[in-house]
Amino acid sequence: MTSALKSSVLKSTVKSTVSLVRAVAYERSQLRADLEQLLEPLGGMGAFVKVGDRVLLKPNLLMGSRSGRECTTRPEIVYCITQMVREAGGKPFLGDSPAFGSAKGVAVANGYAPLLEELLLPVVDFKGKRYPSVGEDFGHLLISKEAMEADVVINLPKVKSHVQLTLTMGVKNLFGCVPGKMKAWWHLEAGKDHDRFGTMLVETARAIAPNLTIVDGIVGHEGNGPSGGEPRALGLLGASSNVFALDRAIVEILKADPATIPTIAASQRLGLCPELTDIEFPWRSPQDVQNFSTR
Repeated sequence: MTSALKSSVLKSTVKSTVSLVRAVAYERSQLRADLEQLLEPLGGMGAFVKVGDRVLLKPNLLMGSRSGRECTTRPEIVYCITQMVREAGGKPFLGDSPAFGSAKGVAVANGYAPLLEELLLPVVDFKGKRYPSVGEDFGHLLISKEAMEADVVINLPKVKSHVQLTLTMGVKNLFGCVPGKMKAWWHLEAGKDHDRFGTMLVETARAIAPNLTIVDGIVGHEGNGPSGGEPRALGLLGASSNVFALDRAIVEILKADPATIPTIAASQRLGLCPELTDIEFPWRSPQDVQNFSTR
């Protein structure tokens, strides 16, 4: 399915499903059980991955200099998802475009080396290519061809605060599919116009149209994000085939004002973000999980 077609499907779907479950630890066996429960209402991994599919796993690999501060997607998440993709017959590979260093170097600095070696998981650095924008705000977007050409994209963001965007979640994580130099330019532009930056991020997410987004909110990151700040226990995992719906649910859980978050505001303006009343929550609602971190 082309990205434009997938985007139209996202926009036209009457009801989106967002799965939310309580999860409090990264121990592999428990995490695997939590992830299976999380994906069950969505049809399991087999609903997204078919035999022979090349599957991009896109974690948040911001940097290696603050390892242990929960700035990046935990390797345990990637380990379990890699196994689940292979069990469904897919061929997973890891990719990102970190702010500093190579994808593999940053992954290793954040504790990924054992899983990369054990699972022989390939790691790629992204190379940019121009693609026409679906929306009218930009003529084209420079996006990783590895993301655009993958059969399946599984987006694995971390819930974090962000000084320019208030929160970084599923949509913002796909900014890692923009080549490094262009990312630096956009961060400078964001200081001038947060709304335009938010629109670009939404259009990038719409172009990539991730098949599945699984957000790591077991331990989030709070403070002067995306790199400054400290860990904050949230106790949740979230998943959806609609990245915009999932982000909207996370915003509700954190009791943030959607109007103050440029990616949410832009996705609402473009008609991509459903109302909460148009989202189905098969396990837990945002209200159910708002106090996970205090239980």
